[in-house]
Amino acid sequence: MEDGATLFLSLGLIFLLGLAADQLGHRSRLPRVTLLLLCGLVVGDAGLELVPPVLTELYPVISVVALSMIAFLLGSELSVKTLRAHGQAIVAISLCVVVVTLLIVSLGLWVVGVPLSVALVIGALATATDPAATLDVVRQTGRNNSFTRTLKGIVAIDDAWGLIGFSLMIVLALAIEGKTNGDLVILDAVVEIGLSAGLGIAIGLPAAFLTGRLSDGEPLRIEALGLVFITAGLSIWLELSYLITGMVVGAIIVNTAKHHTMAFHEIESIHWPFMIMFFILAGATLDADALWAIGPIGLAYILLRSVSRVLGGIVGGQLANRPLAESCRYGPALLPQAGVAIGMALIAADDLPHHGDIIMAIAVGSTVVFELAGPVFAAWAIRRAPQD
Repeated sequence: MEDGATLFLSLGLIFLLGLAADQLGHRSRLPRVTLLLLCGLVVGDAGLELVPPVLTELYPVISVVALSMIAFLLGSELSVKTLRAHGQAIVAISLCVVVVTLLIVSLGLWVVGVPLSVALVIGALATATDPAATLDVVRQTGRNNSFTRTLKGIVAIDDAWGLIGFSLMIVLALAIEGKTNGDLVILDAVVEIGLSAGLGIAIGLPAAFLTGRLSDGEPLRIEALGLVFITAGLSIWLELSYLITGMVVGAIIVNTAKHHTMAFHEIESIHWPFMIMFFILAGATLDADALWAIGPIGLAYILLRSVSRVLGGIVGGQLANRPLAESCRYGPALLPQAGVAIGMALIAADDLPHHGDIIMAIAVGSTVVFELAGPVFAAWAIRRAPQD
């Protein structure tokens, strides 16, 4: 009973903190994401240690639910209409940001003395983004224009490019280190992405036909929750990417369910409480001490990643014939970085155990920086981007 009381009291306080952060964000124009992460940092292990273990144990489940909802919403942005208008820009900018980030970060770290194998892997980590933070900043700003529609399409697919790039860098790093157990990593990544997309199609097609039949084109809340949980559960059970699967389901529904009028309204109306828990608990688990462990190499990584995102956005935007004033805003809007980078780092540290400490230190330390500061730059970029 004591654990139950602690859990409910903690959840109540988290929701009230979320309400305060939401109101402060509206009044100060600070991103709610940053405010929620700061709240978590203050009450978490790095601060007052007020978050009970019974709640932190729920974080993996809450993160899957929150990110699955985000995946659905991002997938819903990939409608045929959006792709016709912005598809070239989405592909060009997302690819250029990933490639330029990978090249500049890897080369820069190698120049300052990091072993080439480690520099390649860390360069791949730098390609990871935080779609949840970016999408929430877009929603908070209230902007719905060519820039934000393209941006949402980019964050929907760029982690897939990043995963392929990371797999390639792991193979190269293992070859440099004289190991061969990474030869099939690229194939594994391609297979995982393909199977995840296939599962999304298998779920999305019947869902597009069946949902929204009981409420005149708008899926019921219970339908939305059931679809999110089934998608996440099947993906995890089959060891596939629930983010890619959820995005594909969202894209299939928005493009094939002709009877839907507000296909994702219910997910939009219920996802915010999960986002509050997700970001506050993410902040509570951030290791602030990692900031002091990254040292000069970590600072170089932060600078290189920031510069490369901006350059990649400019190159991609110019290839897609976007105005320079718009192109130079994509990089800052793509600065947030979260759990995907940590997941990549864990894999890399396992494959390159002799370099695991530096890989994890940079991944964790830089994530603290980019999770807190990234949404601030993203909000600035979105507000300053040209209006349609």
